Amino acid sequence: MIETTVRDQYNQMAERYDRRWSRYLSNTLSFLKDWAAIVPESTVLDIGCGTGEFERLVLLEQPSQHIIGVDLSEGMLELAQQKCRGYPHVSFQKASVVALPFVDRSFDIIVSASAFHYFADPIAALKEMQRVLKPNGEIVILDWCKDYIMCQLYDVVLKRVDPAYRQSYTQAEFHRLLAQAGLVVDRAQKVRFGLAWELMIATARTDTPL
Repeated sequence: MIETTVRDQYNQMAERYDRRWSRYLSNTLSFLKDWAAIVPESTVLDIGCGTGEFERLVLLEQPSQHIIGVDLSEGMLELAQQKCRGYPHVSFQKASVVALPFVDRSFDIIVSASAFHYFADPIAALKEMQRVLKPNGEIVILDWCKDYIMCQLYDVVLKRVDPAYRQSYTQAEFHRLLAQAGLVVDRAQKVRFGLAWELMIATARTDTPL
């Protein structure tokens, strides 16, 4: 099962993850934070939270922010808990994106960074996000964009060498998946970080307010 493979892979790299990807994390998660423009009153769910770096960035500005981070990797979650200890409104737990352990309409905003290319069933994942989203809430997803040559190369290589990797999408493919899940894109953008990383971001809402 792909989720087991993802969990095992990130458990193995957890201790060195922040050091190995420090520049990528700083660039992409700072961009996500600014794009999402989370207000202090919002309850936030971070899917694929990793070591809690997004939470740390938000808490530096809004220390009372309510955030729950979920991830498949126990090793990454342990680091996230250590990093964000002392913030009573932040918690982390192990969970699958297709089986979130929350009641319907729990969150004002759901974010996910650099995780969508691991989802074995993106439609099921998006529908599960929609289930736990409050009426008029927002889903913000940042991920690699296969409109760019470098991402096309990564996609080819990773499908051969990385058993945890699923696939990347073009922006048009990504938006079609959102639509198939009953979501409407509110705003979207492609963004490049240096020469190596080209990503896309979209803010989506439910097609029909709940």
